[in-house]
Amino acid sequence: MPVQAKLCGLNTAEAMSAALDHGAAWVGLMFFPPSPRFISLEQASALSAQADSRAQRVGVFVTPDDGLLAATLAAVPLDAIQLHGKEPPARIAEVKARFGLPVWKALSISEPADLENARAYFEVADRLLFDAKPPKGSVLPGGQCGGGGASNGSLCRRRFVGGGECAGTERPRAHPRLS
Repeated sequence: MPVQAKLCGLNTAEAMSAALDHGAAWVGLMFFPPSPRFISLEQASALSAQADSRAQRVGVFVTPDDGLLAATLAAVPLDAIQLHGKEPPARIAEVKARFGLPVWKALSISEPADLENARAYFEVADRLLFDAKPPKGSVLPGGQCGGGGASNGSLCRRRFVGGGECAGTERPRAHPRLS
């Protein structure tokens, strides 16, 4: 099976073109204001149109309310919703039912117990993404490059791994529980 990539946080037409030209299967648009990759609805609409039919468009949200999701979807065509906050499994099911789109759930991990907790999302999330756990007190939900997040790369195999990879980041390798 060929590798499929999601490039997230695209915020310029040039970045979108590069992602599309290099075969991204999914492109992520960030709707979380504290993120340095946050974009306005107007920018997102233009980038979504640019990606139309070349890649699936994923809106990335952190603990959004239904009003934010509805306003975003009214302005920006998306193919999936990614929730990257502390949403419980019931919220994933609610979002799927209300908005009729696949819902991806990003989970922060740093130890095997975090993967065990992911089981609660197996039946409700369309896809799971694993990201490094952010440092305590961070307003950003994932282990951003240089942000001090800690991820054990050996925990992830044959799963989506979210977040940026930095030089020196350990590559995923086999883990008995995920084989």
